[in-house]
Amino acid sequence: MSLFAIKPHARIVRESQGSGNQLKRTLGPVNLVALGIGAIIGAGLFALTPKAAHDNAGPAVVFSFMIAALGCAFAGMCYSEFSTMIPIAGSAYTYAYATMGELLAWIIGWDLVLEYAVGAATVSVSWSKYLVRLLDHFGLSLPSAITRSPMEGGIVNLPAIFIICAVSIVLIVGISESAKLNGIIVAIKVTIVVVVIALGFGYLNRANYTPFIPPNTGVFGEYGISGIMRAAGVIFFAYIGFDAVSTAAQEARNPQRDMPIGIIASLAICTLLYIGVAAVLTGMVYWPSINIEAPIARAFLDHNLVWAADIITLGAIAGLTSVMLVMLLGQSRVLYAMANDGLLPKKFFGDVHPKFRTPWKATILAGLLAAIVGSITPIEIIGDMVNIGTLLAFVIVCVAVMVLRKRDPGRDRPFKTPLVPLVPILGIFFNLYMMYTLGKWNWIRLFVWLVVGLFVYYFYSRHNSRVQLHLLPGELDAGDVPIAE
Repeated sequence: MSLFAIKPHARIVRESQGSGNQLKRTLGPVNLVALGIGAIIGAGLFALTPKAAHDNAGPAVVFSFMIAALGCAFAGMCYSEFSTMIPIAGSAYTYAYATMGELLAWIIGWDLVLEYAVGAATVSVSWSKYLVRLLDHFGLSLPSAITRSPMEGGIVNLPAIFIICAVSIVLIVGISESAKLNGIIVAIKVTIVVVVIALGFGYLNRANYTPFIPPNTGVFGEYGISGIMRAAGVIFFAYIGFDAVSTAAQEARNPQRDMPIGIIASLAICTLLYIGVAAVLTGMVYWPSINIEAPIARAFLDHNLVWAADIITLGAIAGLTSVMLVMLLGQSRVLYAMANDGLLPKKFFGDVHPKFRTPWKATILAGLLAAIVGSITPIEIIGDMVNIGTLLAFVIVCVAVMVLRKRDPGRDRPFKTPLVPLVPILGIFFNLYMMYTLGKWNWIRLFVWLVVGLFVYYFYSRHNSRVQLHLLPGELDAGDVPIAE
């Protein structure tokens, strides 16, 4: 049987209604919006945005946010269409499987490890930096050898390991408990972001906005128009998370109605907050003088607002924690979906805890991967790796919408992407261009990662997949259900 012979209606989902492996449906629209905001507002705002302004775009970083938001908006509408048609765990992996076959589904599933597990590792590094600053404020200091990666002159980043392990434990305990904790953290960090914008507005210096678009240095990506585009590729990490909402589709109470709300609303809210913070930061501090280690807190310290700097630091720590929570949740659900299709060992990755009803083994493995990567790798390298992997996922989802519209135009679509094929094509263009701006070394890393994934696929996955074993709708195992036509 061809790897691409499977038709959309033949996509199989192991819902496991009586097998003890069914995920628990507890999430409503507010939970899903909070999950999106929880994943979006984090390292992109508190670490990578100031760096992009300092190194690439200056005050024009606000334009970079708009460009990145456009790419995400086009992809977000495509995600919304799929999440209502195929309301199960797995995100872009599931959508690729349903439209373009097993091999491409494997590639995107493998690619999503870069987005979620490695993304959580990126955030853990930023979390560690803010923790060190907070401890310093109280007169406590940790040796740099245990707070920096070997590439930064240290030995291992222990705070990064600690927070990943703590978040993994919360996720294992249960999805509803995780969602409640995330909701509390989201409320705290959104409040702090609004305070930053409102308070910082009174300390703007218009001279800091001149020139608003610094002239290009003659090197691609260093200011000017190319700098704005390069910054868009860098701060794209700030938007990673809205698609993580789709990984929780199998735990949503009414996915057909609530998934588009969670995806689009979280993206819109965060875009407005990002533009506000970027404008305030570059107005408070002249962009070449932005402090990279704790930029937003430092901006308020420079204006003798010590209390505000402390609150921002606490908000950053809380915000980054919720990002890791949602990213590791997304990763475990993708692994769970792949295991149910036979592409990964089901006894391990598809095992749901008998008490907590969560894929606990997949969560542990994702946490270990994130902890190891975050403890030994600088944020700049893993941040760009996450960006290019996620952008590739967005491109594939945009392509998949057009493919399924052609192959199965009559399928029920509770939410329809508008202006097809224009919107998906624009999504492909914007996201491919942002991939281009990330430079050749990130393309090389992506290529190597995908080659390793193909090695795993050809030596294990394709020999154990449900498609290759001919487990199609007429031959379902007990507990399997096909997607309704």
